Amino acid sequence: MNDYIHKQYRDLKNISRQQADNYKHAIPFPHIVFNDFFDTNILEKVLAEFPDLLMTDSVSFNNHNEKKYATKGERSFGPNTKSFMHFLNSEPFLKFIQKITSINETLISDPYFLGGGLHEIKRGGLLKVHADFNKHHTTNLDRRINVLIYLNKEWKPEYGGHLELWDTDMKICQKRILPKFNTIVIFTTTDYSYHGHPDPVTCPDNMSRKSLALYYFSNGRPKSEINPRLSEHCTLFQARVGNKNDRIDFV
Repeated sequence: MNDYIHKQYRDLKNISRQQADNYKHAIPFPHIVFNDFFDTNILEKVLAEFPDLLMTDSVSFNNHNEKKYATKGERSFGPNTKSFMHFLNSEPFLKFIQKITSINETLISDPYFLGGGLHEIKRGGLLKVHADFNKHHTTNLDRRINVLIYLNKEWKPEYGGHLELWDTDMKICQKRILPKFNTIVIFTTTDYSYHGHPDPVTCPDNMSRKSLALYYFSNGRPKSEINPRLSEHCTLFQARVGNKNDRIDFV
């Protein structure tokens, strides 16, 4: 396990205990951001294996709400990527997530990487603000936690692509996170946890916004996380109040 974690974060048990309160009380919904969390050498190897998803057997999203690519399962993972992603689905990391999020229900990883895995957004791509799908389509488990790991070196703020966390009224972006190399974001997913990067990225044509996405599930969830008007649902895209560019297409 210690081969993957940066030396300052090696003791995951203590880190999760120390940061649980900060996670719980973060605004606009429970989350935490760590910089330089993983061993740089490991992520360098993962980045070196990252394929051009346009040229692989990937899932392509190309509509008004989202323009991005994502892997299918782990078929496009290189050997270092596969080993690292398996670690993120393992007992030690699950226990870390369980402790830092203070979730009572037992967290379960997703070996299918449904919707997760490797994500890539090229120049002009975007992902409008949304709440995530709430059920795993195969296991029917409840989606509870997202872990996003960014792999973008020399990513300048003017390129955009910040992960934005929005309030429930979609009036205010209350957190913007630059997707720079070796930044990890952990956050709770509910029917009200609105997030995305709604404006097209403007990086050079020879660059792209690369990330790893891991999702964690449980059997059941608190009623407070559920919109009573909804049942099982796909991604719920949201328009930013007062933004004329945010026409939402239901796809």
